Amino acid sequence: MSGLDNIKPIHNWFKKLDSHPIVISGPCSAESEEQLLATAHELKKIEQVKIFRAGVWKPRTRPNSFEGRGEDALQWLNRVKLETGLLTTVEVASPKHVEMCLRHNVDILWIGARTTSNPFSVQELASALQGMNIPVMVKNPINPDINLWIGALERIHKAGITKLAAIHRGFYPFEKTILRNIPKWEIPIELKSRFHNLPIICDPSHIAGTRKYVKEMAQKAMDLNIDGLMIESHFNPCEALSDSEQQLTPANLDELLRGLVCRVYNIEHDEIDQLEKYRDQIDSIDTQLIQLLSQRMNIIEEIGEYKFKNNMTILQLKQWEKVRERGVDLGNSLGMSEKFITQLLRMIHKEAILKQNEIMNSK
Repeated sequence: MSGLDNIKPIHNWFKKLDSHPIVISGPCSAESEEQLLATAHELKKIEQVKIFRAGVWKPRTRPNSFEGRGEDALQWLNRVKLETGLLTTVEVASPKHVEMCLRHNVDILWIGARTTSNPFSVQELASALQGMNIPVMVKNPINPDINLWIGALERIHKAGITKLAAIHRGFYPFEKTILRNIPKWEIPIELKSRFHNLPIICDPSHIAGTRKYVKEMAQKAMDLNIDGLMIESHFNPCEALSDSEQQLTPANLDELLRGLVCRVYNIEHDEIDQLEKYRDQIDSIDTQLIQLLSQRMNIIEEIGEYKFKNNMTILQLKQWEKVRERGVDLGNSLGMSEKFITQLLRMIHKEAILKQNEIMNSK
């Protein structure tokens, strides 16, 4: 497909990148020279880690939070590179960031999710990168809009960047879930199906949000034949100034990587691979359905408490009929059978009645 042709495989970016998966690791933020060096030297001992990452400028939601060390951190990163031989990568959000990174010998740049969400910002970066020969990785936008992601990749590619990769870091959940970001695996799968030569890196740290789920998300990425992993690591995560809950120690990262099962891709099994892609899409949607149902039941519990306090009956027939009618109308507009929607809503309603009944009986 036109738009992203002549992309160079990631193992051709540098001689060191000859393993699978490519592993990028380092702290969420560069906090001090001591912290960077201590973490980098531990990560250097892990054979799979080839690229050291660190946030230099941190886009915080609110002011007065830790926003990074700026140019000082770039000097520390240069020392990391000299002492360990690791490649370095930094997030950039403005042309000034690009200029400073190039001046301090940063090897790879990446564009963050918030920046990717703004085509004006991406175009400014693309103009600053015009004619450069530096690899660039583009994280998915905050919202699950594949065309916005593709558009950002195309803008950077049009600037002459052929060492280009996408980073899948999940999408912002509008309701609370067990994960920090919803993976929606069907979107990176679709991206790969459109652009077979585009490397994709998975960031399980930002999908998970806590150490508990990082390995599970990393294994899922490997099962989908993702090219690499970006996993946050800090020599003392509990003392980290940002995202402390999702960072691993280098020792824990080493254990995680040793436990990963890397699948072998067989080009002769395209039909099976396509079936697996469909199944992965269904798995992703099923996960979201279950999480939404859980959120619905949490609200049902609050309704049960409200009804108890106000001496109201559990069964509200008029409200149930409204729910059913709205559901059937929506289902019909989407080509779904009335029988199926009605059965589904009845099961959900039955569970809601049981939940509220439990609340009433426990008082």
